[in-house]
Amino acid sequence: MKRITTTALFTLAALVTAGGAAAQDRAVRATVPFDFTVGEKLLPAGNYEISEPSYGVIEVRNRDTDVTMLTSTSHDSHESRNGSKLVFHKYRDQYFLSEILCASSDINVSLPRGKTEKQARMMQAAMDNPATVYIAAK
Repeated sequence: MKRITTTALFTLAALVTAGGAAAQDRAVRATVPFDFTVGEKLLPAGNYEISEPSYGVIEVRNRDTDVTMLTSTSHDSHESRNGSKLVFHKYRDQYFLSEILCASSDINVSLPRGKTEKQARMMQAAMDNPATVYIAAK
């Protein structure tokens, strides 16, 4: 019985490792020149790698500082026809990651708006129109 349990654990570990390697192969890479928010977390400008470790979850990792965060997503019917890109909503001097569109990595997702973005959006709407910013990704 102990041998079967050990074999099962090694098999599970191998599958998890292989799944992680596959997720890295499907990563989107981009250099973001400004600080931005994902969900409720402010991330610094830098080189990012975005992957989808499981359905409906995106991992955003700063390759310079090794800051990593996970957030939930909804799959988007949009596809990038002009190359891969990250889509940000901009309200005054704040940027919020909104979509990841990358056909080559098969990651086309929308991120839900957090409380901070909703508040910034309401304040901006009272003043003028919000902007959308696109960053090329690989």
